[in-house]
Amino acid sequence: MYDTTGSMIELSGAYEIGVAMAGYKVVLTDQVFPTVDLERKLLSEHAASLEIADGTPEDVLAKASDADALLTTYFPMQAETLSQLKQCKIIARYGIGVDNIDLETARQLGIRVTNVPDYSVHEVASHAFAMLLALLRRIPQADEYVRNGGWPIAALRPLRRLSELTFGLIGYGRIARQLADFIRPLGASIIVYDPYVTSAADPLVGLDELLATADAVSVHAPLTADTKGLINAEQLKKMKPEAVLVNTARGGLVVLEDLIAALKEGTIRGAGLDTFEQEPMNPSLIQGVSGLIVTPHMAYYSEEALRESQFKATTQIIKVLNGQEPDYPIV
Repeated sequence: MYDTTGSMIELSGAYEIGVAMAGYKVVLTDQVFPTVDLERKLLSEHAASLEIADGTPEDVLAKASDADALLTTYFPMQAETLSQLKQCKIIARYGIGVDNIDLETARQLGIRVTNVPDYSVHEVASHAFAMLLALLRRIPQADEYVRNGGWPIAALRPLRRLSELTFGLIGYGRIARQLADFIRPLGASIIVYDPYVTSAADPLVGLDELLATADAVSVHAPLTADTKGLINAEQLKKMKPEAVLVNTARGGLVVLEDLIAALKEGTIRGAGLDTFEQEPMNPSLIQGVSGLIVTPHMAYYSEEALRESQFKATTQIIKVLNGQEPDYPIV
């Protein structure tokens, strides 16, 4: 058996439920992990089978229509798809966000939905922190200048002492709070915008004040109808010309075209993006855009984080199929 991070432990009484689960069918809609050996092992210990779909709507529905549970990452679970699941009791998402699942329809159909909200907190916060530091110290530009034969300290000015800067966090969930813990030893100031938080370790301000005040902004909000396009041309104009922006949350939070225009026009100095509304993103959109760092939606990744996500998502299915409450209920 495994603990919550995927490390081996002895089988505990809480998981001695294999007989009750005999015959259950679990379908993985879109396989994105190097292996699913861990899922197979956990489910087999409880006499449940695992089938893997190829991620296409046709194959997913062919395999999942009579499934008792689904494991999913990115596959869209909208009303039309959900209505064709004849006996599904739970959809367990490997990641944090659940914007690919129609939660209201799932609720109406009596399908439980779970996520794994705490599996990659350290990884995403570390990635955001690394991007912020690289942008503030202008490391990518410096590297490019030197590789091209230059030695242009003047071209990199101004560079500010980090302890004199203000970092603005949009959203104040687990990842943002971890990032704040990374920032504090620098001696920098931290301000936060989150309309759903009434008390925080760092000062809460309005979005306009945060954008106008912060030297570095990191986005950690969920993607909803209210937050889609949250950072657009109008909001970018409120930022300091020397400010930088990082988004490791959801691509739809930032209007990419507006951000590219802002970088080209010098509205802000730099940006780091790990997520995009369309993935893989079209690289032609960012060709020749100075001050932009991009990574391929990898902030969540470490070997340890993958094992934890796989273990926890599968465990939610085991619990629900045996009449127990899941650890991470969304619906």
